[in-house]
Amino acid sequence: MRGTYRIKRFLHRRKMRRLLSEAERQVARFPTITQRKAHGLGHPLIVSLTSYPPRYDFLTKTIRSLLDQTVKADHTILWIDQSDEAAPLPQSVLDLREHGLEIRSCPDWRSYSKLIPALAEHPEATIVTTDDDVFYRPDWLETLVETSKRHPKEVVGTRLHLAPLKVDGRFENYSDWTLASHLQSAPDAGSRLFPTGVGGVLYPPGAFDPQVMDDSLFMRLAPRGDDIWFFWMARMAGTTQRRTAQWFDLVEWPSSQDVALAADNLHGEGNDRQIRAMEAHFGPVP
Repeated sequence: MRGTYRIKRFLHRRKMRRLLSEAERQVARFPTITQRKAHGLGHPLIVSLTSYPPRYDFLTKTIRSLLDQTVKADHTILWIDQSDEAAPLPQSVLDLREHGLEIRSCPDWRSYSKLIPALAEHPEATIVTTDDDVFYRPDWLETLVETSKRHPKEVVGTRLHLAPLKVDGRFENYSDWTLASHLQSAPDAGSRLFPTGVGGVLYPPGAFDPQVMDDSLFMRLAPRGDDIWFFWMARMAGTTQRRTAQWFDLVEWPSSQDVALAADNLHGEGNDRQIRAMEAHFGPVP
């Protein structure tokens, strides 16, 4: 068994080295797609992300991959918190405005800035949120959009965890979840599929409970758990979650995870703390 595990780990590492090499070549050739398809949703499509100075070193690569998609978004917006405006963005990021990138400022909402300001300005739009440290392959946006067309009332993600519920409807500890599940929908009433922002998440118009915009509440209950808050607000509005049929390989730029939230949320039990705070305030997730 130990030998089998080592072989699988070796093969996985080799695969990820190959995918990273391909990603580096892809963004170095930017732009590679000159004719992009219309999304055909019948309302605006917005790709929205945020970043902050410690992550600027690899931001250009991520945004190049977001702009180099087979489907054209109506807007691709980078939101910068007002407290970070004193730190200049790299010129290579500023240059991407010529390729359609919009750079905007917003209140200091931390990771929530990837969605809250876009939602406030474009409540009628389909909004796709992304992280700032990952490569998004050229058909990534098209995969999300086509899945949404088939399931227009659902939140769609490329990477979702299967989260089991206790008998009382509350979540089991995060350590008991099945991470990066291959399921496309929740198998029964005793579990939920929980989207993770790293692979990109598509939110259709009307996906959220109106409380989604309550910044005083989300900064108190889940200050480092925007995925938790957005999941809860969608469920409270009766919106379910679905994974795309196509698998998303998580290709992170080297050193990007040195400043990620994952360490606290996973190893520091940050997810459990914030989920318990949500349950205490709202009750079990619908």
